[in-house]
Formats: sequence, structure tokens, C-alpha cells
Amino acid sequence: MKKIFTLFCLSFFLFAQAQEYSSSNIHSHNDYAGALPFYGAYSNETGVIEADVFLVNNELFVSHTSKEIAAHNTLKSLYLEPLSSKLKSLEGKVYQSGKPLILMIDIKSDADSTLKLIVQQLKAYPEIISNKNIKVVISGNRPLPSQYANHPEFIYFDGRLNENYTAEQLARIEMISEDLKEFTVWNGKGVLTQDDLEKIQSTIKKVHSQNKKVRFWGTQDNVNTWMTLMNLKVDFIGTDNVSELTHFINNIKSTFYQNTEFHQAYIPKNTSAFAKKKPKNVILLIGDGMGLTQIYAGYTANKGQLSLFNIPTQGFSITKASNSYITDSAAGATAMATGHKTNNRFISVDENGKPLELITQQLAARNYKTAVISAGNITDATPAAFYAHQPERSYSEPIANDFLSNPSDILIGGGKNEFKSRKDGKDLSKILTERGYTFLDKFNSLDTIKNSKFIVLDDAAVVSMKDGRGDFLTKSFAKATNTLLKSKNPFFIMAEGAQIDYGGHRNNVEYVVREMLDFDKLVGQAMEFVDNNPETLLIVTADHETGGLSLIDGSIEKGYVHGSFSTNDHTAVPVPVFAYGAGAQNFMGVYQNTEIYSRIIKALSIK
Repeated sequence: MKKIFTLFCLSFFLFAQAQEYSSSNIHSHNDYAGALPFYGAYSNETGVIEADVFLVNNELFVSHTSKEIAAHNTLKSLYLEPLSSKLKSLEGKVYQSGKPLILMIDIKSDADSTLKLIVQQLKAYPEIISNKNIKVVISGNRPLPSQYANHPEFIYFDGRLNENYTAEQLARIEMISEDLKEFTVWNGKGVLTQDDLEKIQSTIKKVHSQNKKVRFWGTQDNVNTWMTLMNLKVDFIGTDNVSELTHFINNIKSTFYQNTEFHQAYIPKNTSAFAKKKPKNVILLIGDGMGLTQIYAGYTANKGQLSLFNIPTQGFSITKASNSYITDSAAGATAMATGHKTNNRFISVDENGKPLELITQQLAARNYKTAVISAGNITDATPAAFYAHQPERSYSEPIANDFLSNPSDILIGGGKNEFKSRKDGKDLSKILTERGYTFLDKFNSLDTIKNSKFIVLDDAAVVSMKDGRGDFLTKSFAKATNTLLKSKNPFFIMAEGAQIDYGGHRNNVEYVVREMLDFDKLVGQAMEFVDNNPETLLIVTADHETGGLSLIDGSIEKGYVHGSFSTNDHTAVPVPVFAYGAGAQNFMGVYQNTEIYSRIIKALSIK
């Protein structure tokens, strides 16, 4: 139990610790071996830049081994002169931001003679040795601690755990460094053993009690190691990949989310009641950009509860577009709305631009009522594919105009301007009102609508959950179902959780998780509706995954997740399909996304 608790605490406090980290905590190990010695680390405002130095023929050469020494790679040319130049151009600042810099010189040759020449060369650069934001730290072969006082005050030293220092000597120590392999054989994967963890924690505590910073060398250079060292409060993280570590640290806030609002997952009530029933109504919920990782991130953040995971029937949808291994929302939604693959960016037209018959059109011809809801702009690709036909998803005004030819009864989302403030001067709201619709541009007026045909488009109502959207989806769904139930006709509803996708494109874990949890509330509401109306088929799926999200840490007990994105675009991974209610058994297996349409049609016995 102690082991589990300790490791858990380490993980849980990552975010708090990581927020304290910046590029000033980065140690550019073997900096001279990079493509741009000094400049690569400097451009990332790295806290420690290290150079290994050999004394040869009264010159200081920077090299990993004596055999690799090159005549042009001197300490002066690679580090002292560039640093001096930067100080002069920034009028004494090390970095534009004001951050400090440690120039670590790791002596590989004789300590005393090499250090003597280092001091001699540094004295030629008074702008370096007099700068309060620069410290020159000697590592590697160092003089004995008893000799520290014999060297100029601008020289500091890299201490060791096995060395004992007087108070005067300790004052010349900038940090304490040690080989991590002295404590553990850990390879940077998984977690440290409890014994190794306690040894390292004890060491760090000892160093920090002396008001000194700690560094380990011999560490692995990967995300899991960086995270572990941050959890342990190691002050300087060594890396040969400065830009990657800088990016990781700078993006901690957007890749970590601690949830504070938890909801109760809906538990199915009537799973045995659907077996012999034929569906009358269909509810299709699309989590745009929602892959399995997004779902599990929501499950984790909600402390191991998700309505979606309580749906007993699952399958997988292959999302490939006609002309691309990776689909976009237009082609993905078209496949579900028409049963046909098409090209990316095409809205319910085939590869040649010919309109495809929509499921909303087919069902309306059979006296179905239909509704399209989105927590985004209603002319965006996914909702548009259920009422429009266009060869380009960005044609928002033509897409809106296509609604005039669609039989859908209810439309809720954003996108008021595409209907009312158009470049062509056409006011679609007036035309639709003349055709019997109630048209409103204020979402808070939703409950005042008495008409069975209505359109509500309010851009302010479809901001992100982070920005205060609130219960837009659940209120919209409740209004739609309550309205449609008043008719004796069967119905089809497509409701989209649009902004899971937005969060993926922004590589923001909080954005993704909060949108996922909001969508899951809608799923739970729909499940409850099915239990109360057992002739209803509920399908929950996605058009594609967005962001290539992976989860690199998290806690179900505390409800936090730490993610990593591989792209800011869509990926080709299959997406889950969940089905509940009458006809749900038809959605098991692995199949093309066009099968979602085909299996709905089959379940409804439509030919």
C-alpha cells in the first residue's frame, strides 16, 4: 500500500511541480555535439549549457573525447565569444526575458592547469564574469574543495554527494550532481521501484536542505524520465534534445487537466427489453474527433465513470475517405449520412460532385421527423452533411441555403450569420418563417417555442465548455425529443459534440476532456430516453479521431489526465461505435463508416 500511495502522490503532484519548471531548468548536456553549439540551447533560453573541455598546447578545445578534437572548436569560438556578443547586443541581459544562465565547463584534462587557462580566458570577457545573471560552474576534473578559495569569485563548482564541504566551500558550490545509476538500474520506462524511489528522494531532500540545487547525469532522455525527474523536484533536467524538452515544459499546462466537476454516469435500466423490439426512432450522436483515447481521458477525469462505457454493445468504424487514408469531418459525416464514401471536403456529394440522397431525406419521405443539433456552427462539415450538398465544406452560405431544400424539422446550433447576414443579401430566416418554422437567434428563448418546426442559431451559445457553454447539448436534446414525441411520427436526431475536435486541433487536453464529459452527459440523457422509449435505437460514434492523443499519465482516483499529441490534425485510427436500444446488436464488429448508415436503414427495415 505504501508503494502504491507514494507513486500515486508523485504522479498527482506533477502538474503543480511542472508549472514551476521552465527552460531555466534544462541542462543542455553535450551541447557542443548538437547541430548548433551554444545557439541551439541559447535560442530556447536554456538554464545550463555544458561544454566538455580539453587543454592541448595551451588552448582549450571543446570535444567529447580527446580523439575528436577539431582545431576550430575552441571554448572561445564556440561559447565565450557568442555569449559575449549576445550580452553586448542585449545591453547586459543574458536573455531577452531576463532569465539567468549557467555556463558549465566540464574539465576533461588536468584540473589545475586547465582551470588556470579557463580563468585567464574568462578575464578577457569582463562582460561575462561581472554579469550577475551568469555563473561559470566547473565540473568534471575539479580542484580539491580546500583549493576553491584560491580561485576567482566568478568561478563556482559542481559538487558531489560523497564530498564533505565547509560552509565556506559550500558557498562556492552551485549545484550537487550525481550519476543516477548510483541509485537505480531504471531504464526510464515505467516507474521506479519503491526502494530506488526512496533512495533518490532522500538524496534530493538532503541536497535541498543545504539550499543547493540537484542534477543527475546518466539519465534517459525521454518524456517519462523528464516527468519522473520533475515529480522528484530535480532542479536541472539533462537532455540532448533541448528543443523537445522545452516544448514539453512549455506545453504542460495544455496537456494536463485536473477535473473538478464530476457527473454521475447513467446506468442502463432495460437492457433485456430491447432484444425482440424493432426500432422506431433513431438517435445518432457524433463526438467529432472522439477516439478511444479521448473517451478514456474522460473516463479517467470523471473518476472512472462514463455513461458511454455503460453501453453494452460496441463496434469499430473505419473512417478512410475515398481519396485519403485520413478522413476529414466532411467525408466522414457524409459516409454516415448517405452510406457512400466521398472525397475530403465534400459535403454529401459523391466523388464527381453529384448530390447523394441523405438519410434525413429518405426518412422524411417515410413520414419521419428529423432534427440536426450541433454544439458548433450548424454549417460546419458534420451537421451540414445531414442537410446539404456542396463540393466544398467552406461554402458556408451555400450550405445554409441548402437547408431550404431539406425536410428537417429542427435545427439547433451556431451560424446565425450564414442564415441572416449573408453576402448575397438573402435572409433565410424570413423564408423559413414563411414556410412554417419558428426562427430564433437567442438560445435562452428555446423553451418558449411552441411550434413543432423551429431553428435556433445562437453563436454565443456554442462557445467552448471552458468559455462557459453550459448545458447547451442536453437542453437542445431535451427540447428536440419533447417536441418530436408530441407527434405520432417516428423520428431521427443527429446531435454533434463538435468541440472535442476543436480541443484536439489545439492540442489542449483540458479542452478535449471538458468537451468529452459534456458529450457524455448527452449520452447518458439519450440512454435514459431509450430506457423510457424502448422502440428507440441509439448510436454513438465519431467521424474521426483528432490530435493523435495518447495518455502518458493520469489518476482515476483523483480525476486527472496528462496527455501527449502526435499531430494537430486528424488521424486514421478506427473509432468506436456504441449502440443501445432496439436493434443495437446490428452494430457489433468492425466495419466501414458507411455501414452506420446502412445498418440504421436495415434496422428500420427500409428498402
